[in-house]
Amino acid sequence: MTTPAEGTRTTGPAVAVVGECVADAFADPGASRRGELALRVIPGGGPANAAVALARLGTPARYLGRISADPFGRLFHERLTASGVDLSGVVRAAEPSTLAVATLDTEGRAEYSFHAEGTADWQWTAEELTTRDLGGVAAVHTGSLALVMAPGAARIEEFLAGARAGATISIDPNVRPGLVDPAVYRARLPRWAALADIVKVSEEDLDHLGDFDGFREECHAAGARLVLLTRGADGVTASLDGVRLAVPAPAVNVADTVGAGDAFTAGLLHRLGARGLLGGRLTGLTAGDLSDALTFAVRVAALTCEVAGANPPWHHQLTDPAPLTP
Repeated sequence: MTTPAEGTRTTGPAVAVVGECVADAFADPGASRRGELALRVIPGGGPANAAVALARLGTPARYLGRISADPFGRLFHERLTASGVDLSGVVRAAEPSTLAVATLDTEGRAEYSFHAEGTADWQWTAEELTTRDLGGVAAVHTGSLALVMAPGAARIEEFLAGARAGATISIDPNVRPGLVDPAVYRARLPRWAALADIVKVSEEDLDHLGDFDGFREECHAAGARLVLLTRGADGVTASLDGVRLAVPAPAVNVADTVGAGDAFTAGLLHRLGARGLLGGRLTGLTAGDLSDALTFAVRVAALTCEVAGANPPWHHQLTDPAPLTP
């Protein structure tokens, strides 16, 4: 499904993505020998996946991350570059890359065991982030482990507080209970919701954050205008200022669901950006605009599920049933 980035169509304003790259290692029984376990390593990490999906859809995507100089880091660079992601905001880090050993359940959902202590992704300094260029950026997306792993998490929150002046803020907590106590996410949620215009969670996240009604009310009370719940094959439920909207997901043959949530977020931001709705507090967003963006986003996520790994579609692989008006 990978295609060279040269000639990729770009539309809409730029979106910056802050967060981690993770080396996702999957067991490969076919390549294993007696007494050994072979692993197939695929570049991943929720924020990096979102940046790749944005760039492939045609949104100018700027990745702000700390990438190691180790072999995994070189793999991350290759994937991001091949997808057309702007890496001018990347810090070349001395620390090792984050590694996640993944197993898939019968429905293609991945569970991860992380090796993340002292790795490059979380070692942001105040100087590194404050010098990142946000010129021309209409939205900043972040989330996952980058928002909970010290010492970088606090730096990213400070960065988001400054970025709000000119950019829409999108956050996906992406709870990882195997590495971070869910209580940490719950304690920080009010701060994130106060910084964010868009907060997205999955049904798996709500296993640790409470029911959706309570979650969305908390987020709205803190200031987030748009709260989203992705529900896998059942589509997405959205709450815009408390008004609920549901959009079904198209039926697909699922290879796995790795990266589907990140692809959904990318599809949403891409569509909102193409309609000129990013760059502030979503004040121009209507229910009709939102329905259109969600329908597009679930199609992007569905196509991602049809192939193995976090491998989102390119813009030419989506036939838009409702083209944008120039």
